[in-house]
Amino acid sequence: MNFDIPADIASFLAEVDDFIDTTIKPLEQRDDNMRFFDHRREDARTDWDRQGLPNREWEALLDEAKQLSIAAGIYSYPFPREFGGRDGSNLGMAIIREHLAARGLGLHNDLQNEHSIVGNNIGLLLLLEYGTPEQKAQWIDGLRNARKGFAFGITEPAHGSDATYMETTGVRDGDDWIINGEKTWNTGVHVASADMVMARTSGNPGDGLGITAFLIPMDAPGVKIEEYLWTFNMPTDHAHVTFNNVRVPDSAIFGGEGRGLQVAQHFFNENRIRQAASSLGAARHCIDAAVKYANERKPFGKPLSINQGIQFPLVDLHARAEMLQALIHKTAWLMDRDGAFSVSDKVSICNYQANRLCCEAADTAMQVCGGRGYSRYMPFEHIYRHHRRYRITEGADEIQMRRVAGYLFGFMKQHKPKGVG
Repeated sequence: MNFDIPADIASFLAEVDDFIDTTIKPLEQRDDNMRFFDHRREDARTDWDRQGLPNREWEALLDEAKQLSIAAGIYSYPFPREFGGRDGSNLGMAIIREHLAARGLGLHNDLQNEHSIVGNNIGLLLLLEYGTPEQKAQWIDGLRNARKGFAFGITEPAHGSDATYMETTGVRDGDDWIINGEKTWNTGVHVASADMVMARTSGNPGDGLGITAFLIPMDAPGVKIEEYLWTFNMPTDHAHVTFNNVRVPDSAIFGGEGRGLQVAQHFFNENRIRQAASSLGAARHCIDAAVKYANERKPFGKPLSINQGIQFPLVDLHARAEMLQALIHKTAWLMDRDGAFSVSDKVSICNYQANRLCCEAADTAMQVCGGRGYSRYMPFEHIYRHHRRYRITEGADEIQMRRVAGYLFGFMKQHKPKGVG
């Protein structure tokens, strides 16, 4: 088995690094744009007078970086060639996401709102897989050019971790559907053109069948953003949204009536392996920075790094990062070979292990670097606050472990959700 990074991916990484150094870094340094990445001035990102939403100037800067990346052919790496991409693989995206996060925070990659110069546009990939011809005509250009997008309305206030128990309903009314219910942690609706809302249209609570995905325009009558939920790491774009007798046509169904769970789980698997790779990259950044500091810092005339109390925690984190990288690469490679539903157990393992590793690496780096590590002069506290959310929002650690247990003990099988094609 060859563990080398494939030549085409290695070549793309070199292209990306050159683009960052020649185009993105100068933009980052221009006109005090660094205020958005200076850890001491993180407050610049948040519009406190607009419910804690991201500052419009910050989002405009991120969009400028994306448009430069699109023009350079970098952003569209994972898209099919017929849509301007490079037929990028899951393995390629995992390697790229780890690489970008390992470079540290910056305009090239900021996971607080999934910004990256290499697009993690799962929405486009889902549209190509499940969208109708009419939906593709409506959405593809906007999605691939980062000018249009939709949010995902899955989680509900009373049923956070169990997507099959949802109280949001869709009831047929002639050629239309009437949607009633509510969603929480509905990320990105402040800029989304539509919300992909999961609603029960048949069956009983807990059934895999009977959940339907609807693309609901955000300006549809009856759609209301109740509040944005303030978080450990601000700004916020996570909303509580209600749907009161929202009427949509039958053409708003995405992926087929009653088959929404398949769409959701496809999204989860593809997104979670990429997010795991990002957490691994951020963990490596913390480990490397702590090692560098320990070598340079010389209290009592000797480097910190000669102390085993400093060495051993960082060695353990380094060892875990090495092992996790191998599993992430293997899992992404198997997804490419056998499909998104073929490695659900491994995706869950990668996800909760990577998120834990990142939080522990950030915490250890703070401890190694002492007061300066805890301060906003170094990035660790920001990395911890951001990545701590993924131990909940990407499927809580306990949910991921329960999922792995289902496969390990034979309660679940490694295939598409029961009852869907």
